[in-house]
Formats: sequence, C-alpha cells, structure tokens
Amino acid sequence: MATGLPAKLKPAARVAGQRQDVWSIVNEAAAASPKQPIVNMGQGFFGYNPPPFIIAAAKSALDRVDCNQYSPTKGRPRLKKAIADAYSPFWGRKLDPETEVTITTGANEGMLSAFMAFIEPGDEVVIFEPFFDQYISNIEMAGGKIVYVPMHPPQDGATKTSSAAEWTVDFNELEKAITPTTKMIVLNTPHNPVGKVYSKEELQRIGDLCVKHEVIILSDEVYDRLYYVPFTRIATLSPEIEQLTITVGSAGKNFYATGWRVGWLVGPAHLIQYVSAAHTRICYSSVSPLQEACAVGFEQAESEGFWDETVKEMKGKMTRFNEVWDELGLPYSDPEGGYFVMVNTKKIKLPENYPFPPHVASRPRDFKLAWFLIHEVGVAAIPPTEFYTEPNAWLAEDYMRFAVCKEDEVLETAKERLRGLKKYIQE
Repeated sequence: MATGLPAKLKPAARVAGQRQDVWSIVNEAAAASPKQPIVNMGQGFFGYNPPPFIIAAAKSALDRVDCNQYSPTKGRPRLKKAIADAYSPFWGRKLDPETEVTITTGANEGMLSAFMAFIEPGDEVVIFEPFFDQYISNIEMAGGKIVYVPMHPPQDGATKTSSAAEWTVDFNELEKAITPTTKMIVLNTPHNPVGKVYSKEELQRIGDLCVKHEVIILSDEVYDRLYYVPFTRIATLSPEIEQLTITVGSAGKNFYATGWRVGWLVGPAHLIQYVSAAHTRICYSSVSPLQEACAVGFEQAESEGFWDETVKEMKGKMTRFNEVWDELGLPYSDPEGGYFVMVNTKKIKLPENYPFPPHVASRPRDFKLAWFLIHEVGVAAIPPTEFYTEPNAWLAEDYMRFAVCKEDEVLETAKERLRGLKKYIQE
C-alpha cells in the first residue's frame, strides 16, 4: 500500500503493488552509472526531428485560431481524410473518413479505447509474448482476462544470426488459447521488440481462426511504414477478416514525433463507432495543431519521397549498428521491420559476485545484463523479459533489445563502447 495513506484510502488494485518496471530500473541505473553520459539505446524515441515540411506545418497550425481549440472528438476532418486517402490503396477500396477512421491521443490511447469499447469483466484477450507492456494494463483496466501465447525464438539463436521471421507462433497453442469467452486478439506487426513482420500465410491463419471463433482483431501496426520485407495488413486479406479488424496507426512512429501523441484507428463502422464513443469519454479530443500537421504529413509524404526515404534511412541505421555484433561474434535476430534489434547475449559472461542491487538480482538474467551494460559500458538497452510472463521469461532472458532510431553519431559512440564487451565474451 502507498506510504502515508490510511487503509480506507488505499490505491486501486489496478495500480497498487506493481513491481518496479523496466523503465524506472534502467533510468535508475543510468543516473547512478559512472559512465556518463549514457548512450541511450533503450527507449524507442527518435534522436532527430520530423522532416522540415511537417515541422513547418505544425508551426503554421499554431497561428490559426481553430487549430488552437478543441478538435471534433473523432478527429479533425482534414486528418481523417488524409489517412483515408493514404490507406485506401492498401485496402483496395475507398475508406470512409467519417465512419471508418477515428483519431486518438497516440496509438496507446487508441488501443485503450478499443479495449474499453469491447472488453467487459471476464472477457478474454489473447496476446502474443513478447508484448508491448502497455497492452497489459490497458486490458486489465477494462476488466479483461489476458491469455498469453508465446512466440518461439529460433532454436539456434544463441549461436547464429537469423531472420526475425524465425520467431514463430505455434498455431496449435494459439487455437487452444481461444475459448468461448475470447473476445479479442492483439496482433503487432512489424513487431516490437522482435522486428518480425508476420507473413501473409501466418496472418491468414490468424484471421481464419478469428473468423471461425468470432474474435475481434486489434492489429497494432504502428511501424507500418518501416518494413524491409513484404508487409501485409491483416484487414486486407478478406472481407470476413476486415469486418473483425481494427488497425492501429501512429504519427509518432510514422513522422519521428513520438511526443506529439497523435494516433488513429481504421476499421469497419460497426466497430469504430464504439471505439470513438470510448475515446470521447477518455479524453474527448486530441491535440489540434498537431493533428493538422499530421494531415499535411500524409498529404505531402509521397511527393516529398518521405516514405521511401524513411525505410532507406532506418535500414541503413540498422545495418550500421549491427556491424558491432558481427565484430563481437554475438548473434542477433535480423529485423524485418521497425527500429529494434534483439541481440543474443548468451556468450557474455557476467563477473561472479557483481554487486547488483536486490531488485535487479532477483530478476532474470537480461535485467542483470542491462544493469551491467549501463554501469560498465555506458550503454542503455532494454531487457525483453519485461515483455513476458514469468513462466515464459526463459525464452528471452539471453536477449537484449536495442533501439537504432538515433543519430549516426550516437550509433557510432554506442558501437565503440559496446566493443568493451569483448573481454567478457566466452565461446
């Protein structure tokens, strides 16, 4: 219970008693490390600005009276139209911006709105491990029961580099996880933290299961402009699957602006109307001038060559950064999309009797390694077992997640520091 509160005023169970999360542990380690300044390869925020044409649009919007007042709760008409126009070619038909698109305060609030719209106490939601940690609290706040299905890493992940595609779902496990009370499944492609882009065949099998069992698909596609292999959107596979699918998007990820908190959901009117209703009760409307700037972003991205450039630039950063793992002989999962790379650290031998604080010593090996990296090397990364349940944490305890969405100079500094791991590597 929170210190200083009488029993009557104890906090709600949904926020009380939670163990210290990965972000606070990493920040604590960074603040205490003798290796300053820390090179932050942990949290997935960009180390550079959105492109000038989008920044200019944001500045221009601030000069307009209407852009400094409430937007319609479902989003500014210009942005909804821009999103509908941008996504219609993928759907193979014209999306209706009034009924099939709703704007949210970041993708996270959009997903919370989807859970609040459809999940009632006792409803089951299937998610894959590893998962984006916000899914868990969002589902629990709606009263949902989470059912976990692990993605299985490649069996030889500790000895050789392989494609992130080799993290696989056991479809027998998935079908067994679906029960008569399963109401929703959460999909993430391109995947954080694995970097997997689900194949068309995998998505078809997931979609067919959801049609068979009448399960809503919440498809988190916030990295949908960052893919290095063919990318399929599950909503486009068939009319039957589309009728069950809500697709999640993010201006923060698309336009290098994670602090703008502009997201959207695309889906059939019979789903979006209820998500919009939940969004209205959660935060009413989202940031007006930045919605307008995002509309300009979509309107001009093609002519500016932005979508092609963003893929080329991020793939280049990934290649540049991963050179250090090839040098060190540490295998990794070569990402198919997004801006994270999962590195297998099984060969790194942590010194015996290293002075880990108790709250780190009690966690899986990757937490110890994260602390060690910050204190001895000066590089922050994220331990992926934070994105697993305890029974399945062993699947990822030898991996570390690094974010490459940083300036090239930062990547080079990180590489130079990470070379300091050489003395701890044992074949």
